[in-house]
Amino acid sequence: MKIQSKRMDVFQPSIFTKLKLMKLDYTKRTNKKTIDFSVGSPNIAPEPSIMKVMQEAVLVPENYKYAINELPEMKSAIHDWYQNRYGVQLEEDEMICLQGSQEALSTLFLALCDQGDIVLVPDPYYPIFSDGPKIANATVEYMPLLEENDYLIDFDSIDPEIARKAKMMIVSYPNNPTCAIAPDSFYEKLIAFAKKYEIIVLHDNAYSELVFDGKIGKSFLSFDGAKDIGIELNSFSKTFGMAGARLGVMVGNKEIIRVYNTLKSNMDYGIFLPVQYAGIEALRHGGKGIKSTCQAYQDRRDLLMEEFKKAGWMIPKSPATMFAWARIPESYKDSLDFTVDLLEKTGIVVTPGQAFGQQGKRYVRLALVQDKEAIIEAGLRLQQADIFKNK
Repeated sequence: MKIQSKRMDVFQPSIFTKLKLMKLDYTKRTNKKTIDFSVGSPNIAPEPSIMKVMQEAVLVPENYKYAINELPEMKSAIHDWYQNRYGVQLEEDEMICLQGSQEALSTLFLALCDQGDIVLVPDPYYPIFSDGPKIANATVEYMPLLEENDYLIDFDSIDPEIARKAKMMIVSYPNNPTCAIAPDSFYEKLIAFAKKYEIIVLHDNAYSELVFDGKIGKSFLSFDGAKDIGIELNSFSKTFGMAGARLGVMVGNKEIIRVYNTLKSNMDYGIFLPVQYAGIEALRHGGKGIKSTCQAYQDRRDLLMEEFKKAGWMIPKSPATMFAWARIPESYKDSLDFTVDLLEKTGIVVTPGQAFGQQGKRYVRLALVQDKEAIIEAGLRLQQADIFKNK
């Protein structure tokens, strides 16, 4: 009896599942603790007021009914946040709530793409950027993000024939995993390109509040013409530390929102009301914690660069996100080979860049989720292992 559908052929066990097994094996064999920089799960808690609102709402029996639609206060809070933070005016039918932005990255293509439709995806990429279109039997064409181009999509290098056939394009800045940010001129080129070839743009803006060194993140929708051709995803996970609460938003082109809302209404019963109330509190009063969260990640970035440099590992200064994107020594076959050796010699766990696409073969991603003491300890382990000597 055949169990698995052909659709499942696009999936392999998650790299994080593999890394977890490697960690367990290392600890069992060596009786040593690992220092894990692999999984980008935020470890900075939400503002106390956000947690208090959710705590109180959880104790209200009426909040356990199906939510179906967003609370009016939820949409009002999203409207005001986008206007005050980004200068973007949203109408009632230009926004919809999600159970985390990954929900839309997984299922939006089912609503918009037919079998064989082309979706342009950056490489390296957050894995669901590639898997989501494949679930819908769309065809993925990759757009290389190169270090020499500051990891920006090079629109001139996209084959015009492929562009003419493309239905959608996924864009995400600040970028995971490369940490790159995009200048205003990039978004102007993006919108012109999408209009020329009639391509729907999905912009994932999960890290707009984690931009460092005094710079301010922007919204794709703040640029003229963006609503004509696309939508933006935003997340409460990184901005407000609500990763486990699963809340995100899709905003922008009202026709895309309408189509997705039809699909969504047949698939779930809305966002748990206590989560919505916490989200409203976050948007209305949780802003004061954003600056300190951003500063905490920036401080970790600076310390990681400083301590790892002592061991000979020169890591570029991430302009944004909660990650660092670092080259591996040329002596290693690829980033997986380096990751295995690094764990074996130091107990340090990183994510091999090739898990994010072929363009990540010579890089690894480090999540800035360890505290000061752990980062310093990791630096000492690197020095003792002497991995980067003469490499």
